[in-house]
Amino acid sequence: MDLGDGGFASGIDPGRYCREIETYLCRKNDGHLIRIAGPAFELVSGWAEQGIPLRVAFEGIDRLFERYYRKGPRRRPVHISFCDNDVQDVFDAWRRATGVPAAASTAVVGRARRARRPEEPEEEDRRRSRASLTKHLERTIAAITARRPGAPGLDDALDQIVRELDLLRAGGRPLRGEARAAAMERLRELDARLSAEARAALSRQQAEALAREADESLAPFRGRMADDAWQGARDAAVDRAARAALGLPVIAFQG
Repeated sequence: MDLGDGGFASGIDPGRYCREIETYLCRKNDGHLIRIAGPAFELVSGWAEQGIPLRVAFEGIDRLFERYYRKGPRRRPVHISFCDNDVQDVFDAWRRATGVPAAASTAVVGRARRARRPEEPEEEDRRRSRASLTKHLERTIAAITARRPGAPGLDDALDQIVRELDLLRAGGRPLRGEARAAAMERLRELDARLSAEARAALSRQQAEALAREADESLAPFRGRMADDAWQGARDAAVDRAARAALGLPVIAFQG
């Protein structure tokens, strides 16, 4: 479905979208309500205008809070503006995984970026350095071993994947050149296997619910995609959602 210049993605109600984000952020802030109004409303409605699915926005918010929790006891509630980079990063990853085109112009992103709190320093907005492949392997192994879903037939596959990841990180030294390229290709293969295993572990009801959610999340982009491209995007969206539902990480490395 096409978008007019500066128009909202078809089927997305910006008011409802902002209320959903506000409610989710309130839960993450242990019940402390921070209204999404003024510049914050402009920021979040910009996410809706880009066609960012709610699940993707929630995942970006979760990512920010995970880093916040690692810093120790929290001192104050998190403002939605601090979540923008993480939401955009997760959206970029979702778009790469599904192959969907941008649903809004770069002007929309620019307006969303300018809606940040004026006192937020740009350097604090993004201090994350490029992650190393070795660190990625360590985090992925930890995530898989910590979040075993206990689904029949899945645990054995996860054990095999963890063993392969352990071999790839053996020695703890950075991988370079051909060894790095081969490792990244193998990670893509393992990622595809994990997606297939996660999807197979779903019940019929779960699979149907995720398929409906994928249709809804892809609706803003449908008119810009050929039928075969849309079907591939739909399959990728369901795979990604299935893995998220089981608490399983992305194995492929984009660094």
